[in-house]
Formats: sequence, C-alpha cells, structure tokens
Amino acid sequence: MANPRIPGIPEAEQQAIYDKLHTYNSTKASFKETGCYLVVLPHDGHPAYSLWIYTPLLERRSILYIGDLATDVYTALRLATSELWYANRRVLLVDYNAKRMATHGDDLMSFGKYRGHYLYEILRIDPGYVNWLACKFTARIPKQERMVRMAQAYMAYYMDRMLKRSHQPQRVSRYLGRKGDKLQGLVLKVWQVHLEDDPYKTRMDGNTAIFFVTQKIVAFDREGNRVQLSFASKSPSYVSGQLSSLERSYRPGDLLHIASARIAATYESNGVRYTRLNYVKMEKEV
Repeated sequence: MANPRIPGIPEAEQQAIYDKLHTYNSTKASFKETGCYLVVLPHDGHPAYSLWIYTPLLERRSILYIGDLATDVYTALRLATSELWYANRRVLLVDYNAKRMATHGDDLMSFGKYRGHYLYEILRIDPGYVNWLACKFTARIPKQERMVRMAQAYMAYYMDRMLKRSHQPQRVSRYLGRKGDKLQGLVLKVWQVHLEDDPYKTRMDGNTAIFFVTQKIVAFDREGNRVQLSFASKSPSYVSGQLSSLERSYRPGDLLHIASARIAATYESNGVRYTRLNYVKMEKEV
C-alpha cells in the first residue's frame, strides 16, 4: 500500500511521520489476520482526519467509521496511537475511498431503543448495548447478521481502547525522596505526554511565528511511583504545540533511561503522590 501525500507539510517531515508509524507497526499483527485501524486524510467536505477500522469479519464494505480525530496530522496520529498503544492492530495513514468508506445505512439501527442511530454513535454512549448486540443478540435475517458482525468489530475497537486502562499504574505512589535530593540510574515508563509552547521563547521572525515546544511527561518507575519531568526542545517549530521533526518525540510506553536528576518538588493530587524532577540527564544511547 503506497503512502499518501500528507497535505501541508514538507516531504522531510512527511518521511519522519511514516518512519515513526513504521516503527509503531513493526510489532503489530498483519492486517490480513486481525484487521487494522485507518487514519483517513481530510477530504472534500470533511476537514478533519478520522479514525476507521478495517475488519476481516465483513466480506464487503469492511471499513467502518469510528470518529473524527483532529485537523492536523500530528495530533490525529498522536490521539490514535496513544489510545490504541497496547492493541495488536496496525495504524495506517490512508486517503479517503468513497467507494469503500461511504456508509450504505447497514450500520444504522433499524430496531430497539437506539433505532435510527449509527453503531459508532451508540458505542460512545452505551458500549454495553453494542456488546449485547455483538454477543447475545440472535439474528433472524441476513441484514441483522451483518449488523452483529459490525457490532463485533466495534467491540474489538472498544476492547483495544480498554487495554490502555489495564496498563495504567495503580493509584498508589510514594515520593522518590526530598526536594533537592539527587537520583541516579532511573528507568521510567512514559504514561502521558503533553506538548506545550514555551511562552518565554516564542517569538516572531519577520512575519513567521517561531515556537519552542516542551514535552511535559508523566511517567512511573517499576514500583508504580508517579514522576513528572519535562524536555524543552532545542529546535524551533513553526506550528504551535507541535514538535520539530529534529526533536526526539516521546510517546506513552517509551522507556526513559535517566543517568541523573534532582527532585524539584513533591506534591499530592487526588490521593496520589508525585515527584517532579529537574536537571535531568539521559543515559547515552548505544
């Protein structure tokens, strides 16, 4: 499958996106076995990137709409891959295919309390109903049999999302020390990543805005202790809230090998203790 041209970004950044996506997919199963997720490029009348699922359960019109993601490719892919990080299905970036992706109304409920609603809409508000349809409903006509298989595909997506919750750390944490203590040889697993512009470095170069984006990370150690740390970018970005392609981008699930750091502060939020680090020095990659 050829990689589509991503609108609005240079070729070098496009190649970096596809390289990262290839790395993400390298440990996932073949789409022929398990299906896959499709991040569909914006198209006429639809300015946002959208998430779809391809499922082998359906012999025809086997691509089902899940929902919109964002209007820029970086945010869209970050949302999709972080939400589905632990799933065994690949995420592919593709063009919109009107013949294969347009709804024919067979995903529209024709009976029951959600009559007149699409399955993806029902999944958002009542996943238990979709699960009942997928596992317990007895189809009596071919149209209902197809509806059941589509419900099974949507529940596969729902379960893939739930995998993320099962990998989240327990709500138990202790401080790693006191303010000012030096820590060495830490191994942390990234849990959440938030991108934020540095207001002190943002500036105008002529008519062009230049941003320096900070990655604010929540991670946890082997014992589940919560840790906060930040990585300030050294390379400028021309898009707010978006890292330059020259920067190392961290994602949920990444391991951080920290040679040394100092405890900047400790605090408690909603009964969970956090240790905030600064002066972080990473171990050199071999």
